[in-house]
Amino acid sequence: MQAPELSADELAAREAAEKEEAERKAAEQAEIERKVAEANRAWEERQQREREAAEAERRRLADEARKTEEAREAARKAAEEARQKAEADEAARQAAEEAEAEARRLEEEAEKVRQEEAERVAAQQKAEAELKLLEERRRAEAAREEEARRKAAAAAAEPDPYTEVKSPGFFSKLTTGLSKSSSKLGASLTGAFNKRKLDDDALEELEDLLITSDMGARVAAKITSNLAKTRFDKDVTDQEIKEALAEEIEAIMAPREQVVDFSDGPTPRVVLFVGVNGSGKTTTIGKIASKLKEQGAKAVLVAGDTFRAAAIEQLTVWGERAGIPVMSKPTGADAAGLVYEAIEKAKADNLDLVLVDTAGRLQNKAELMSELAKIVRVARKLDPEAPHDVILVLDATVGQNALSQVEAFRHTAEVSGIVMTKLDGTAKGGVLVAIAEAHDLPIHFVGVGEKAEDLQPFSAAAFAKALVGMDEKEPA
Repeated sequence: MQAPELSADELAAREAAEKEEAERKAAEQAEIERKVAEANRAWEERQQREREAAEAERRRLADEARKTEEAREAARKAAEEARQKAEADEAARQAAEEAEAEARRLEEEAEKVRQEEAERVAAQQKAEAELKLLEERRRAEAAREEEARRKAAAAAAEPDPYTEVKSPGFFSKLTTGLSKSSSKLGASLTGAFNKRKLDDDALEELEDLLITSDMGARVAAKITSNLAKTRFDKDVTDQEIKEALAEEIEAIMAPREQVVDFSDGPTPRVVLFVGVNGSGKTTTIGKIASKLKEQGAKAVLVAGDTFRAAAIEQLTVWGERAGIPVMSKPTGADAAGLVYEAIEKAKADNLDLVLVDTAGRLQNKAELMSELAKIVRVARKLDPEAPHDVILVLDATVGQNALSQVEAFRHTAEVSGIVMTKLDGTAKGGVLVAIAEAHDLPIHFVGVGEKAEDLQPFSAAAFAKALVGMDEKEPA
């Protein structure tokens, strides 16, 4: 079949397509040739580099071989000359040996003289150091006596720090605040120990009851063991059990009772408040600030919780209520830098106290604990003794978890005292007894409400009675 004739346009299009295809193939061929040429050049250049490197290595090895041979020959000649000289002059060799022995003897004598001189100097320095230490101890003792006289005079002029504890209504507030804990423990005692013999079953039941009151197994075992020593197999009433428990609890907590006197010590006194999120640090600082303002103290509050804008606002409100200035920075700023500036300001303005609120930290968050350690380091650049107080604020509602918080913070931040908050909102108030037993740390305040006056100085006797549901006037 004869192919149809193509029009001029079709012929032109086909020619153009054939031309374009030819050009494409030519370009591809040129690109292939270019790449082949580049590969050949690269191969030739690599071969040249390898030849040059091989030649350089050959020259280096030849040079080393030459030097080695020269050194060997020189050593051989030197050895030969020495041998010939030694053989030719035996007397000289013996003289050299004798001279060397004499030199060693003189060196040993010189070393002995040096050691004796060093021992003499060390003994003299030790005697001088002991005399200096003795003089420093005498001065320190005199300073302590003077400080004791000053404190005694100041104490005679100042009000009793336990005035608040002794004031009317203190026990009532504490009892009300601990009502959930005391009602749980007291009601159980009333139901289980009404004219009952304190035998093994009763002691086991009492131990279980104390454990469920969040005092922990260690405290519960200690208390029941002590009760068994004096009351085992005797008939007891629920009131007698309460009185005995109050005595045991007070005995555990009395060594931890310490009303902190912020007016004492250096100026400015730097106080850090630490604790986990939601423990009540900011509120506690505000309440303490209100108390200090009433006592005439000049202080500055530091909003060191720069992670939470709400914490800064909350502390500002407390500062305004107390009439105490608050230093803060924008959210996310460096807390350590802010503390540094606050201490500088306190020194410049002759303030008495720097109260620092820190960011809430979970005890298992290493990076936050590291930041807290940084705040301590920065504060010590201005005062090597700062912070003078590190108060750990604990939330009573967390129960036994508070023990692990104390353990974590006391090693990281060198905690010097404790405040237990929110005792009015939980039946786990017994955990404070477990903390007092496990940790040798002063307990300064307990919080039993939202108002400033609801932050009360800790009293072991009052706490023990209130916890077991006794009246203030009942004997413990």
